[in-house]
Amino acid sequence: MKVFTAQKIRDLEILAYKEGASEEFFMENAGRGIAEHVENFIVKKQLARLVFLLCAKGNNSGDAYVAGRYLLQSGYEVVAWQTVPLENCSSLCVKNHQKFIQAGGQCTDKPLTFPKQGVILDGLFGTGFKGTLQEPFASIVNAANISALPILDIDIPSGLNGDSGMAEGPAIQAQETICLGPPKKGFFLNDGWNHIGILRFVDFGLPKKFIEAATPDMMMLTDDYIRTHIPVVKRNWHKYEKGYVTGLAGSPDMPGASILSSWAALVAGAGIVRLIHQEGMQAELSAAPLEIVRQTYKLDHLEPVIESLNKSKAAFIGPGMGRSEESFHVLRYILAHLKQPCVIDADALTWIAEHSVVLPDQVILTPHQGEMLRLLHKDKERLNTEELLSLAMDYAKTIKITLVLKGAPTFILQEGLPIYVNPRGDPGMATAGSGDVLTGIIAAFLSHRLPPHTAALLGVYFHAVSGEWAAKSKTSYCMIASDLIHSLPEAYKELLVN
Repeated sequence: MKVFTAQKIRDLEILAYKEGASEEFFMENAGRGIAEHVENFIVKKQLARLVFLLCAKGNNSGDAYVAGRYLLQSGYEVVAWQTVPLENCSSLCVKNHQKFIQAGGQCTDKPLTFPKQGVILDGLFGTGFKGTLQEPFASIVNAANISALPILDIDIPSGLNGDSGMAEGPAIQAQETICLGPPKKGFFLNDGWNHIGILRFVDFGLPKKFIEAATPDMMMLTDDYIRTHIPVVKRNWHKYEKGYVTGLAGSPDMPGASILSSWAALVAGAGIVRLIHQEGMQAELSAAPLEIVRQTYKLDHLEPVIESLNKSKAAFIGPGMGRSEESFHVLRYILAHLKQPCVIDADALTWIAEHSVVLPDQVILTPHQGEMLRLLHKDKERLNTEELLSLAMDYAKTIKITLVLKGAPTFILQEGLPIYVNPRGDPGMATAGSGDVLTGIIAAFLSHRLPPHTAALLGVYFHAVSGEWAAKSKTSYCMIASDLIHSLPEAYKELLVN
């Protein structure tokens, strides 16, 4: 799905107006769709059928009044807090306020004390907001945030910049953001991800031809996109055709990372996984799943290692290898002779950051933001998300790689393609070993002979959906990395449903 700046969305709307579309038509469609999402939320959560509208002076507030009218028709009690005198409001805001009152809606311009039940629908400010919320809006937003009521937002949380994602002062903390049309760039940058909650979408009638013709600022991954790229099962394939992954990972101090990556690759769909590890780690790896084939190596005899790596269809390198001189020696030799597509992560990234190295073809690097800053030699600097993404894209272009910038959200970058962003996942995935699991999942998709960029997109998405399933079972507090592997079958079941 294409992601645009707020200004680009406005430009597309202007094109539609020139062809005869009207703001009023768009607002009616938007309000109807918003009401449907509010109803779905209340029914799913089994909440009281009471909705509080936060309204100011613009068309975002007009959308809220239209939604309120439809909710009234469905039997909901709806109370609006009109925070700006109506004579200062847009004509459509005023018109739909009047329709809302005529339909039986309640409205007050006095400070509202939120009760203990119901939901809040934020329609104060839209995507054109910039700067810092002034009074009385700062206090209104703070009151809503501490009310303990769920907050659903129209298009973007009030107080958040739709382009930069910056919140320079108070901003709504939404459980869900009901996005009108395509997603906005600010959702995924800086403070945006902490404020938008779960994204829901309303098609308010913006002609698809304008969206299709416009150049996106990013691309957001969707279930439908991922489904079209999942490798097809062949009835007559054998384990090597299904996917042969070899990993070079682990050390006596950190055997767990190598187990997690290998195990994840198996469960994610590889037919066979071979783990190559230092000699003398047999005891540390005794807890590894029986299905993982293990192979040891000696520092003075690395030819068998590169032979095994090049026999497989995909490789992963780095998890748990440690940062000793011996590990660097191994990596230097392997990267100079590797011919197969591979995922490079963890300690191998540190070596790449500290040494000049030519990487093999078809490489995927998977740094988190701290590792990315080290790769850029900017680990002493503070960069906002846009600055980091710009430098990361330059880095990916320069060394000809696919780059997975891990985080919340995760971005996937490659020269000649838009930046892709993943909207799925759960905060509980911020746990030790989660990145090692991702490495194995991506390697599994690589072993299906997918291009590195496609394998990275699929790996990131399945990893995220697995995290959501793990959180349903274990909560965001209690889940650990191996829960992601256990939840992979649920992710496949969800995404394989047509």
